[in-house]
Amino acid sequence: MRYAFIEGHRAMWQLPVMCRMLGVSKSGYFVWRDGRESPRRSQDRALTVHIQAIHRKSRQTYGSPRIHHELQANGTAVGKKRVERLMKAAGVAVLPRRQFVTTTDSDHDQPIAPNLLEQDFAATAPNQRWVTDITYIRTGEGWLFLAAIVDLYSRKVVGWAMQPTMHRSLVLKALAMAVADRQPKAGLIHHSDRGSQYASDDYRAALHAHGMVASMSRRGCCYDNAVAESFWHTLKNELIYRHEYQTRAEAQNAIFEYIEVFYNQTRRHTSIGNLSPMDFELQRAKAA
Repeated sequence: MRYAFIEGHRAMWQLPVMCRMLGVSKSGYFVWRDGRESPRRSQDRALTVHIQAIHRKSRQTYGSPRIHHELQANGTAVGKKRVERLMKAAGVAVLPRRQFVTTTDSDHDQPIAPNLLEQDFAATAPNQRWVTDITYIRTGEGWLFLAAIVDLYSRKVVGWAMQPTMHRSLVLKALAMAVADRQPKAGLIHHSDRGSQYASDDYRAALHAHGMVASMSRRGCCYDNAVAESFWHTLKNELIYRHEYQTRAEAQNAIFEYIEVFYNQTRRHTSIGNLSPMDFELQRAKAA
């Protein structure tokens, strides 16, 4: 009996040394020994489930800053460092990005509009300034070309069109959609690169008919249309590069869903206070 007491006393005396060597607390040791889960660990486990759900909902595109904002928006008070730690422990990470390549057909004799934005991408109200561009998506049937128009106020994609060629009808369809949806007043600045589609007689006539003022980037300067380039970068990395599309129709359906359901309505944008474009416009309209 006396021997058991001495051995037990010796083990308790050695416990702090053992915990320091293992890098754990004494309370953590007793939790492990007794098979109990600490409140902190239980909270971490529940938080990890929420983090994983948000990550899945974001299509594996959100890193710790956006996930942290999403948790806060849902009423969960948690620190940034804790979110980062739990994401790392659970293996929650953004899928790797690929390099983005852009091309512009500016070898033409059509009139070139002056650069009215001068890399100032701010807007104080909807339909003051739009930017637009064209990109391409590889499919098993060949190229699919996409034109999109972004409102600088909320970063919302207000017009888009897709077709197998880069004919000027592509950008005219995107413009028609944007005009029908937004009904902009005269004086809106419409910024593009120097592509032949945007410099064509038909497109310039359409801008004039809607009272829009044309603006174009300098030759070879992607920074002059950085917001449009940023949208392509996001679209390609969050959607296009993650899939192989066998048909153009398959790609069109995926892009439609990404723009209208995810990007405009759900995806948080750091440039507008970590809100979605739709939520940003709604909040600003209520506050006005």
